Amino acid sequence: MVSYLWEDLACDDGRVRRLVDELGLDPVIARLLALRGLHAPDAVERFLHPRLDHLHDPWLLTDMPRAVDRLLAAMARGERVAVHGDYDVDGITATVVVRRVLELLGADVVHFVPERLRDGYGLNVPAIERLRAEGTSVVVSVDCGIRGTEAARRARDLGMDLIITDHHEPDDTLPPAFAIVNPKRPDCAYPDKDLSGAGVALKLVQAICQRTDRAHWLPAFVKVAAIGTVADVVPVLGENRVIASVGLDLLSRGPHKTGLRALLQASGLLGRPISSYHVSFMLAPRLNAAGRMSTPDIALRLLLASDEAMADEAKALAEQLNEENERRQQEERTTVAEARRLIDGDPHIGARSLLVVAGEGWHRGVIGIVASKLVETYHRPAIVLSIDGDSAHGSCRSIPGFDMLEALESCSGELERFGGHKMAAGLTLATDRLKAFRAGVTAWADDRLGPDDLRPRLRIDGRVTFRQLTLPLIERVNQLAPFGIGNPRPLFASEGLQVTDGPRRLKDRHLSVGLRQHGVAIRGVFWRGAGRAAEIEAAREGLDAAFSVEENTFNGRSSVELSLADIRPSTGERA
Repeated sequence: MVSYLWEDLACDDGRVRRLVDELGLDPVIARLLALRGLHAPDAVERFLHPRLDHLHDPWLLTDMPRAVDRLLAAMARGERVAVHGDYDVDGITATVVVRRVLELLGADVVHFVPERLRDGYGLNVPAIERLRAEGTSVVVSVDCGIRGTEAARRARDLGMDLIITDHHEPDDTLPPAFAIVNPKRPDCAYPDKDLSGAGVALKLVQAICQRTDRAHWLPAFVKVAAIGTVADVVPVLGENRVIASVGLDLLSRGPHKTGLRALLQASGLLGRPISSYHVSFMLAPRLNAAGRMSTPDIALRLLLASDEAMADEAKALAEQLNEENERRQQEERTTVAEARRLIDGDPHIGARSLLVVAGEGWHRGVIGIVASKLVETYHRPAIVLSIDGDSAHGSCRSIPGFDMLEALESCSGELERFGGHKMAAGLTLATDRLKAFRAGVTAWADDRLGPDDLRPRLRIDGRVTFRQLTLPLIERVNQLAPFGIGNPRPLFASEGLQVTDGPRRLKDRHLSVGLRQHGVAIRGVFWRGAGRAAEIEAAREGLDAAFSVEENTFNGRSSVELSLADIRPSTGERA
């Protein structure tokens, strides 16, 4: 049974009162905005109503003028340009937006996205040599390349100009590329450092559109970049919020090109309001499944399909993604079960602050998802490795407060390759170095993580009464969407609740429970909470609950519903 720490987020009450007085906001909404660092009226307005003209000037990115000038020169001279992407959703969407804008401008453009099992991760020398042999003069990397020093040297030696666009952390020394567009490079003063790979690619597209007087093209690219931005789990603040909010609205409204329409249709989302939830759990898994289980080219061909004559092909590609996603789900379930057996059965693995598990033949396409599942289950950072002969390939996922990239750097001598950021990373090492790597990285983590770090926390945005929970409040809360890192769906708490109905099981895993406070009754759903039924039963006359608020519509009638995150016996006033 999970034991959560409930942490009431500290807030400046004076700032909340000023927002209420100056903007006439509901006090609950004013508190949520203040907690997100929004104190000035103009900042609140930009947050609640993001627009494309809130995007920063793309020319503020170091090397952007150099990159755009080179690409336009290549188009003018008829040189071949290759867009080198990555096989995840962020990399796929980044590849699509850059290739598409160059294509529309008449460039001789191709794309190359490595296949996970054949080519490995990132920008590498064989890919550069292959592209040169095919007549490429300029390579634009998207969502990769910032640590591709050897590939950059090889491109230079072959007379190719390499333009790197990336959002990952650079090494101490930048690759010797023609241009490097990355807000995280030390000499870049760009005001937003948290863009996704698709976001950085979109900035390149924005600059190209401005230079060529095609600014009216930008919205079509934003909705594709929004998929990559939401899927890459970057903070949904600043420019990412603009991209995600505007893009999700455009995805919801349409119209769409052939391939995107087929993807939405296959996902059951065509014509429906699309939220960050739909991207994360319906669109992204399908697009990711191509790169995980087969070839990312399936997803690329689908998203690049723009001609209505390709409608049948696009439908077939979307159905193929569905099939690959189902296959991915089965591989994931099998690998998670095997990884959990290792953790639960071996104290040398399960007792450490950082979980490191490895298996022969585990599908490399699912180990990142498996690592995320282990983090969710055990509330510890996790590294999952697939052993393939003399090599092991790993995916890493972390918890707040633990820098996974720094952990890997502490053991860099054991690794052949690694990269990523604080919360997610990848690595490759020789199988015979696995034991030493596990010992080193787990010892490093044990020195830095204590019991409280490994106890999951619920960060409570505010205490509310049931009388405050109305449909108009939910509508105002939803104005804070899209939700994600940096702007999580608000979590509230109420005390002294009575159980009036249930708990009743829903589909074996969930619970439905009727709750009342001060005469107001609201239904709550405890997702995956079937194992907590006895606790609820024992605290029928006094229960505290942490929850998010939802609007439930049934038979044309709407009501407030609670999505329960946790419950505990009440220590406060009874209802």
